[in-house]
Amino acid sequence: MDLDPIRLEVQWDRLSAATDEAASIMLRSAFSTIIRESNDYTVVIMDRRGRTMAETRAGIPAFAGLIGTLTELLLETMPPESWSEGDRVITNDPWIATGHLPDVAMIAPLFHEGALVGFTGTAAHLPDIGGGTGLSTELTAEGVLIPPIHLYRAGELNAEVKTLLLANVRLRDQVWGDLQAQAAAHEVCRRRASEFLEEFEETSFDDFADAVHLLTDQAMRSAIGDIPDGIYRSELDADGVPGHPTHIACTVTIAGDEITIDYTGTSAQVDFPTNCTMNYTRAYSMYPLKLVLDPATRTNHGSYRAMTVTAPEGTIVNPAFPAPVVARHLTGHLLSSAIYRALAPVLPEQIIADSGGAPALRVRFSGRDDAGEPFALMLFANAGMGASSHRDGLATTAFPTNSGSGSIEALEASSPLRVLRKELRRDSGGAGTFRGGLGQVIEVENTTSRPVQMALLGDRQAHPARGVLGGGDGAPAAAVLGSGETVPLKSVTSLAPGETVVISFPGGGGYGDPDLRDPDLVTLDEAMGYVSAAIDRTEAPA
Repeated sequence: MDLDPIRLEVQWDRLSAATDEAASIMLRSAFSTIIRESNDYTVVIMDRRGRTMAETRAGIPAFAGLIGTLTELLLETMPPESWSEGDRVITNDPWIATGHLPDVAMIAPLFHEGALVGFTGTAAHLPDIGGGTGLSTELTAEGVLIPPIHLYRAGELNAEVKTLLLANVRLRDQVWGDLQAQAAAHEVCRRRASEFLEEFEETSFDDFADAVHLLTDQAMRSAIGDIPDGIYRSELDADGVPGHPTHIACTVTIAGDEITIDYTGTSAQVDFPTNCTMNYTRAYSMYPLKLVLDPATRTNHGSYRAMTVTAPEGTIVNPAFPAPVVARHLTGHLLSSAIYRALAPVLPEQIIADSGGAPALRVRFSGRDDAGEPFALMLFANAGMGASSHRDGLATTAFPTNSGSGSIEALEASSPLRVLRKELRRDSGGAGTFRGGLGQVIEVENTTSRPVQMALLGDRQAHPARGVLGGGDGAPAAAVLGSGETVPLKSVTSLAPGETVVISFPGGGGYGDPDLRDPDLVTLDEAMGYVSAAIDRTEAPA
């Protein structure tokens, strides 16, 4: 069915606005800073087959592709006729949801005039899911695994599920508050979807979904078709875990208007939570490609129909159940760098150098304040992005994820921690015709009379973000206690009362020959304090 393009654009914008409104409701009603301040969530609206039609423009973009796949899988065991209005099904199964236990996905049906016409989906990183420190060697130690189960059935709360879940977490009020915030987002989507169908006098989303999926599919295939057919390869190494450094082998095959990414030759899975489930591997392979090939078109199910991602089972990018996976981002975030390196010879104007935040460095602080009240929070802060063919990398900007840093005031208000400084990290961007983005330095103090546990989950301590096409590497990551002791970036340590830790977030890689950098940019860098006047521009500092 041919639809009027102006009407279609108005409809698409209306549905996308509904997901943004729902996301705003989730942000305002969430209890934890992870959602409110760091945007670790997503909201989507899908057709009745579980194919995404509209996605919020905030939150984590790569998550949106995961929610559609999850819904399609749920429909295999929960067929359309089994759903009722008011149902809310939740799961955090890493192999079908968003890759690790702290992320809880929620799926709800959309009904119109008594018929099932679609689904809404959310995912959010909860502040606690039970389990240990984040450095476990088995999945069961990482928290509660929730198989697909009804939290609400026909609008009625399943009290037994709530009781079971909250009995296994530490921060009960925050966890339940965040789940309620997700449920509220679904209600907003339900109302707006119903209004959409009534206003446009539609009985279902079928024609609209087919049309927008065709548009995004055509846009992506056109972009892929502009790349010369061929096989393009790259390899990338990261710190990994002691005795098991991570090696990513990436093969990109272009054949007409289709693209295949294969990770044969990548490291085997490990007994450490850096394993990355295949669904997460797909998401963090497809999303970076969307950015360089078709950045202007809105994203939905059709955006990815021309892409195939494969990896041998048993590798760190496709581990067998029940591998530990809570730090799966330490592998998944590396994939964008491997893909861009493979495509650099044919897409030099579109790719960027390695980003310091690929993978992101996360720090979890937990303990009890002087009143004995428990607290636990994640320090979300960003490193420098890789440079491109036309500009310096952005400083302290997340990539390939889209999580925010959050406010220091919110962190200090919800914990007995004090942030003594938060500043750009001079000389951290890789040298190049265009310089890598700067990382940052954050110093945190434990103000309590009790020790505070600090769990570090990071990489790029020995393998900094690499430059591309002649650019220099960015500065590596580091964590140093006030005593001068360097802390490994995959470790759990104790921050003594009054002790501080200085966390140095890495810089992004540079792009192009440093000798070709505009002298005016060199002068500006020195004047702004981004680089030291005497720095050797041929390589980034250690």
